[in-house]
Amino acid sequence: MTLNAATVSPAAPPPIENEVSLARLYVLRAMYLLVVIGGGILFLPQLIGHEPTARGVIPSMLGGVWVLACFGVRYPLQMLPILLFEMAWKTIWFIDYGLPQWRAGVHTPQFTEDFKAITLGVILIPVIPWGYVFRHYLKKPGERWH
Repeated sequence: MTLNAATVSPAAPPPIENEVSLARLYVLRAMYLLVVIGGGILFLPQLIGHEPTARGVIPSMLGGVWVLACFGVRYPLQMLPILLFEMAWKTIWFIDYGLPQWRAGVHTPQFTEDFKAITLGVILIPVIPWGYVFRHYLKKPGERWH
């Protein structure tokens, strides 16, 4: 009788769906939904009705994140790089622009609005399943180069 290597391997990794708790998956879905709803309210109108000569770089980029966040509601782990991107740019803005302006006493209405919205994203960093990120993005071997 021959045994298949797949049935003998005791060190096989657990299925992906069991790596992250169901509660954490729902929290991730809520984060994607927050991006979808917030984006739909804040910048989707800019994409729909704008001047023909508008540059539209930022609304278009955020629109792309919005579309991918829609997929994240259904596939929260597969679309995790979207939340990582959100966390990365908001953290960079917070450290490089937000804190220095806040310390300098800049309190324009636009800055205050941006500061609140972006700081909320930085505070929600613990939502990301860091163990999963470590195993699948840092520890796991990369794709082949040739």
